Amino acid sequence: MVIRRIKNTLIGKALNPQDRRVFHHVSLIAFFAWVGLGADGLSSSCYGPEEAFLALQGHAYLSIFVALASAVTVFLISASYSQIIELFPSGGGGYLVASKLLSPRAGMVSGCALLIDYLLTITLSVASGADALFSFLPTDWMPYKIPFAVVALGILILINIRGVKESILILVPLFLVFVFTHFIMIVYAIFHHIPQTAGIAQATMKDIHATQQAIGFWGMLVLIFRAYSLGAGTFTGIEAVSNGLPSLREPKVKTGKKTMLYMSLSLAFTVVGLMLAYLFYNVYPQPGKTLNAVLFENIAQGWGTWGHIFVLVSLVSEALILFVAAQAGFIDGPRVLANMAVDRWFPTKFAALSDRLVAHNGILLFGISSIVLMILSRGSVKFLVILYSINVFITFCLSQLGMVRHWWSVRKEFKSWPRKIFINGVGLSATTFILFSVIILKFQEGGWITLFVTGTLVGIAVMIKRHYAGTMELLQRLNSLVQIADATILQENSYKKVPEFNPSAKTAVVLVNSYNGLGLHTLFNIIRFFGQEFKNFVFVQIGVIDAGNFKGAKEIDSLKAQTTSDVEKYVYLMEKQGYAAKGITYFGIDVVEQSDKIIAEMSEQFPNAVFFGGQLVFSKETFLTRLLHNFTVFTMQRKFYNRGLPFVILPIRV
Repeated sequence: MVIRRIKNTLIGKALNPQDRRVFHHVSLIAFFAWVGLGADGLSSSCYGPEEAFLALQGHAYLSIFVALASAVTVFLISASYSQIIELFPSGGGGYLVASKLLSPRAGMVSGCALLIDYLLTITLSVASGADALFSFLPTDWMPYKIPFAVVALGILILINIRGVKESILILVPLFLVFVFTHFIMIVYAIFHHIPQTAGIAQATMKDIHATQQAIGFWGMLVLIFRAYSLGAGTFTGIEAVSNGLPSLREPKVKTGKKTMLYMSLSLAFTVVGLMLAYLFYNVYPQPGKTLNAVLFENIAQGWGTWGHIFVLVSLVSEALILFVAAQAGFIDGPRVLANMAVDRWFPTKFAALSDRLVAHNGILLFGISSIVLMILSRGSVKFLVILYSINVFITFCLSQLGMVRHWWSVRKEFKSWPRKIFINGVGLSATTFILFSVIILKFQEGGWITLFVTGTLVGIAVMIKRHYAGTMELLQRLNSLVQIADATILQENSYKKVPEFNPSAKTAVVLVNSYNGLGLHTLFNIIRFFGQEFKNFVFVQIGVIDAGNFKGAKEIDSLKAQTTSDVEKYVYLMEKQGYAAKGITYFGIDVVEQSDKIIAEMSEQFPNAVFFGGQLVFSKETFLTRLLHNFTVFTMQRKFYNRGLPFVILPIRV
């Protein structure tokens, strides 16, 4: 009881996945989705525009073109992902889009790239936030920066295990302070310089001519495109909405597109506003300060004491928004991992949900991995930035390529296909250009590490998939029993008189996971080993609610219908053989937890019951068989034994 109370206090009480109201409770309206998913993009304004501005090497007025190109790219990628949201209303994202529109292998590569990107999002965001906060503290405190970052990651793990909505609600005030302070600063900077528009235009033309004379027209273009590419971190996070669509409030497509609009407008405004403000206030690097810090101090010079306070609040909000930005990794990273686990690219345990209805295994994996990466990198933002922003463009390219291919294949069905293919086609061109530019610019600095780690993860995914595929081939041999059973059911004249079901008679309670060769093999072995010992057969199936089907009430209803249909086939089969039979279904997020209900109800209804379960036995046990296959039946057996109930495990060798 004490442990449960502590758990309920820290993590929260269990939620009922079968309660239709729970989807409303855990889902996000567009505003909260903007906070949880948009903070990743907005936080990039703390370093993306600065990196692009500095890459211009003193040709400050060229930043106007970089800023406009960045804004156009933001809207272009957002428009492309809005089309993805329409096409995949139950949740798209780079993994599913590439899997369905290109190939499962392409989707796997896209998914692995996203997993590494979200891991780096979490680590880089927290490391940057820690750097920013400790810049306000005495230098004697610097040794505590890494422990602080690790504790911050631990807190983020805890609040995300509580639930997506709960974690965002806690961070909303930090997000709003950032938005408010930066909006005020940018609007003031722009309106304050409106009277100088003519002078700025003349200075811009003068800078263009001077640059052309110094490095030539093509050299100037290369300089602009280099700055544009180095600021590509600005575009990371835009894909988060389509990945996180299952977390949004119904109607999901409308909510998703509204969230995407909020994200694109706020990000484009912030990026363009900051770069123009750098130009207007002649901002240049100063030791120990970010360009934003220099800019805000210049803007608030004449504001007096309140100006100093406002600058301090603005800079602290920049530090804190980086912690909020880590949410995108914690929300979407485990979801992508869960989707890949459902498709057997990774262990299926990552698709499991906790009683708070979150992919807790994925959250723990991302959190612990981020802590390890934080310690190994010593929280070096300079190092982490080099690793960052490569992988997201791999996903961007594959997603846009898949959409272009889709619109071309259905061009006869949609009159508007030219407009749609144009949007995704331009998006494909832009993201491909940025991808190769970023790889070339960052490769020797350490970008190769990201590509190496991603390639290693791809290799692991292929190995896991091959193992699962090999296991399925072995199980196909058992599925020949399904054809035999179906043939028996179809024999209309084979009916035997079904005796009345006597609950006090000896009863075989068979735990099955679907109507398949595994369950039938278990059933036929009971008859083979025990003959006519049992007069009744009760088939129990637990419909597991995981990340693959916890997307809405329709998916849960579909799971219930399929589970009921499965046990009815077993019942019908045994009644044809002259046995009394019943089918009982349970639904939940964990099979072992549901076994408590089975014990309580079955032992009371059928006092002379013997429980049976089947377990796969591999001819050669390896590390993969132990890692990738659950042995839940043994855990359930212990529970039954502790209650004094007989539970027989029948081995099924494959």
